[in-house]
Parts: sequence; C-alpha cells; structure tokens
Amino acid sequence: MIQLKTIDELRLMRESAQLVSRTLGMLAKEIKPGITTLYLDKLAHDFIKDHGAEPAFLGYGGFPYSLCISPNEQVVHGFPSNEVIKEGDVLSVDCGAVLNGFVGDHAYTFEIGEVNPETKKLLKVAKESLYKGIEQCVRGKRIGDISHAIQAHCEKEGYGVVRELVGHGVGRKMHEDPQVPNYGRQGSGKVIKDGLTIAIEPMINLGTEKVKFHNDGWTVTTLDNQPSAHFEHDVAVINGKPVLLSTFKYIYEALGIETDEEKPFQMDF
Repeated sequence: MIQLKTIDELRLMRESAQLVSRTLGMLAKEIKPGITTLYLDKLAHDFIKDHGAEPAFLGYGGFPYSLCISPNEQVVHGFPSNEVIKEGDVLSVDCGAVLNGFVGDHAYTFEIGEVNPETKKLLKVAKESLYKGIEQCVRGKRIGDISHAIQAHCEKEGYGVVRELVGHGVGRKMHEDPQVPNYGRQGSGKVIKDGLTIAIEPMINLGTEKVKFHNDGWTVTTLDNQPSAHFEHDVAVINGKPVLLSTFKYIYEALGIETDEEKPFQMDF
C-alpha cells in the first residue's frame, strides 16, 4: 500500500532529508586520501545525533553502522572499516536519518583526488540518470517511466544497470511501497500521484550489471570487480510535479562545484 503524504508531512520529511544533505556536505569536507571510512562513520553518527535525530541505518535489519560506505567495486551496503581511502578511489556514501518520525535517505558517490577518465564518466552519467528519472516523476505517469529513463540513459553508454537492488518509497519507514527499479518498461508499474514520496537511486556499473552478494549479509560488489556509482535523492510529487526533498548543494559548496541541476525540481511549499 502506497502511503501518500500531506503537505504538512512533506514539510517534516524535507527536514529529515535536509539533515542527511547537511551530513553529506559535512563529510564532503573530510573525504580525502589517507582517512578511514570508520572515521567518516563516526563523524556522521555524531552529527546526526547532535541535530536531534537518529541514524536510520544503525541497527536496521542488524546493520551495525550509521553509514553505508562502498568504495570502488562495492555497489552498496558496504561496511565502514579501517581501510584507508586512496587517491583515485571512488566512494559511495549512503546516509539516513530519522527526524520528526520521518526518514531521510540519500547518497552520493565521491571522487577521491584524480580519478581515471573512464570512471569519472561513469559517475557523470549515473548522476545524469538520476535526474532523468526524477523528470519522469510526474502525476499521471507510472513508476516504469522513471525506471526506463534511467536504464535508457545508462545503457546507451554501455553501462550495467543493477537489477537486484532498487529504489523505494520512503516516509515513516525507510522502505515503503512502491519499489522503484532502475530498469523497466515505459507505462508500466504504479500510477504516480500527488503526495508520493520515493527515493530514486541509480546503481550503475562500469561493466556488467551482474553483482555478488557477500557472506556478511550486506556488502554487494560488481561481479567483474569494475567500479560502480550510486546517487540517490528523496523526491515528492507536489501539484503534479517532482520536488526534491534532499539536495546535493552542501556537497557542492564543500567541493566548490557550481551547477543548476536541481533548479527544475525546487519548489517552496
């Protein structure tokens, strides 16, 4: 059952999502060669708690950390560790927070120093596909329109679109209906309505779309050990249009990136 949200609930959800956005922005200032991902996990945990919220991932299904941190060939759900981040790595950081009874959940893949051009292009296209999907999140369209837009944009560049892991509804729970695959047919799936809130999250591989699930019950890597990219936004449908609840602006401020990519999806409400 899809839980459509009221405007008042959407305002609370925006606060949760924006806290995650600020957490990722804070981490962006710290991500550099020589640090460990466990260090980032501690920073995020303390930042979320200091802002009156709870880390959404910690304890979820038994997950033992506050962040999912997935370097290089890890697709998602990686455990923070004492492994040191190196120049040329890419690092997917997925963060969640519970504030006012609602979950914020989104992710960004960071470049560590100078990344090779092939991987850099993967990240660019994967992030573009996120916005291609968001464009389709319009009242009267269907979830499959989102899925198809992401798949088409990435596969035309020869990238693998992960099948086993999908985006999802988000609200009082981290995973609600509907599921939002990153592949699919136009015109298929649930009809999009006002009040829908979903986490759209392309998981795109440089090589094969096939993945391996590890014995820790969480970590997922590409089957060919080539790099993967993961970007995620929380999106609501308001007055028939897609509106971002989350933002990458704090990351971009930290990294000195200028872009207007989010402008079409911003609305005061």
